[in-house]
Amino acid sequence: MSVIPSSPVAQRGRLRWLASWATPVAALVAYLAFWPVPADPVAWSPPKDAGHAGAHAVNQKLAGLQQITLGAGQVGPEHITAHQGWLYTGLVNGDVLKFSPDGKTREVLANTGGRPLGTDVDAQGRVLVADGVKGLLRIEGSGATAKVETLLATVDDPVAGDPLRFADAVKVGSDGTLWLTDASRRFGVLEWKSTLEASVLDILEHSCTGRLIAADPVSLKSRVALAGLCFPNGVAFSKDGKTMYLSETGTYRILKIDLAKLSLTRATQGMMNTPTLSNAISQGAATVLVDNLPGFPDNLVAGAQGRLWVGLTKPRSPVIDFTAEYPILRKLTLRLPRFLWPVPKAHGHVVALDESGKVVDDLQDPSGAYPETTAATEVDGKLFIQSLNAPFIGWMNYSGPSSK
Repeated sequence: MSVIPSSPVAQRGRLRWLASWATPVAALVAYLAFWPVPADPVAWSPPKDAGHAGAHAVNQKLAGLQQITLGAGQVGPEHITAHQGWLYTGLVNGDVLKFSPDGKTREVLANTGGRPLGTDVDAQGRVLVADGVKGLLRIEGSGATAKVETLLATVDDPVAGDPLRFADAVKVGSDGTLWLTDASRRFGVLEWKSTLEASVLDILEHSCTGRLIAADPVSLKSRVALAGLCFPNGVAFSKDGKTMYLSETGTYRILKIDLAKLSLTRATQGMMNTPTLSNAISQGAATVLVDNLPGFPDNLVAGAQGRLWVGLTKPRSPVIDFTAEYPILRKLTLRLPRFLWPVPKAHGHVVALDESGKVVDDLQDPSGAYPETTAATEVDGKLFIQSLNAPFIGWMNYSGPSSK
């Protein structure tokens, strides 16, 4: 059979068609390969994800939460603190809310003008707020007469005037020391206009610039107590106050810190040297309480009978884990439209641990009806669930771990 050659006109048409595609394809390749991105990813090796198995086997224990409404447009009760029969939380719109456990009585203490995240109450009954935009704040009074004071916007030591960029959690130590996590020195909430955007950038970069800050409650002189943390988040203490638990969101783990040994680690390095996590681990001041969690750990809240609650805001992403050792792939990911970023779907999940790191309870809602679960707070037979984005406060009756 003979093949009839195409005409010159047809050949020119095909060439024009190929040329019409060549330029946009080349532009796309150049964009994906070379367009500047805000993060400079670092290679690391995450532990192999065991998924929702074993103690974290999928269940429905968190499904069907009861609701305390927040009001029109109010969302994101990210952290809930219980104090003398009242609960305190901060919302996306900047409100710091005080409410009764039955939800019938509530008031807005103040509006911070930023994004209140972690909360605590000091010995004088003043509400402390880790505000992602403003830094460490203190609220005295409520309503029109409320006084909102900025305690820390910068750190004094080792570099005076070093700004806080992502104040995340605050907790008062047994000796009155104010402990604050500064989740990232690279990506601030103010700069990126979003806790989610800043946190995703930091976790994808994995440069581990987060810090644990300690401040004197009277002089407010502050210092970096521990550096080199991969998005440090929630903080809680053992019953005797000698041990700190700290969630490291970027590495799927929770650290256990001996505060006395941490002070010794700093002393051996000299006052102008801040202990890094690797230093603290090598000198026994820090150990890993629990590793390889099936999601991103957020807040830590001490509960009844020695329980330590942690919320997993999202399940782990296979894409993030796979690209961990390939920075170039994470740069490529950051050049994609936001809707293509590897943000996992919602999956409600809170976990209770004992002081040895053993899982004593695990509550989940795979539907994600209550999204971005950041932790749980036990109060008088109820478990109040925290969320980064939910439009209500979720709660359930809770009397302790169940075998069901």
